[in-house]
Amino acid sequence: MTRCRVLVYGAGDYKTLLRRAARAAVKNERLPHPCMMEVVLVPDHEMRSLNRVQRGVDRVTDVLSFPMKNPGDRPDPDTGRIYIGDVLISKKRAGKQAREYGHSLERELAYLTAHGALHLLGYDHEGEWDRAVMRKKEEAVMEKLRLSR
Repeated sequence: MTRCRVLVYGAGDYKTLLRRAARAAVKNERLPHPCMMEVVLVPDHEMRSLNRVQRGVDRVTDVLSFPMKNPGDRPDPDTGRIYIGDVLISKKRAGKQAREYGHSLERELAYLTAHGALHLLGYDHEGEWDRAVMRKKEEAVMEKLRLSR
């Protein structure tokens, strides 16, 4: 079981939910040390700019993850934690997707947080097998939070 400190910014009433979603996503991973990550809700213009600069895609996206390149197993000497990266979420885009999918904003924000946290841990959804593994982990987080479909 991995303990993870999750710093959440710009989330207002959703801060506890996002912290719980991120922690649930990393809980059963086998990291050599406790971890730390940041989850930030950002406005659409910032998300679009970051998506353009980082991925070459000039549009708003729902979530971006910025994993540490090589966190290795050297924890911060002051905290004993490995910093695994940042997850940025567009709250406006999450709200739009929640309406499109017919579920709550809480569920969408928690899902995007779990999705982003799993990317920080090296999971992706490029191939069918990878996508299936990642989806199974995302749904397990949603069940743990009692926000499954």
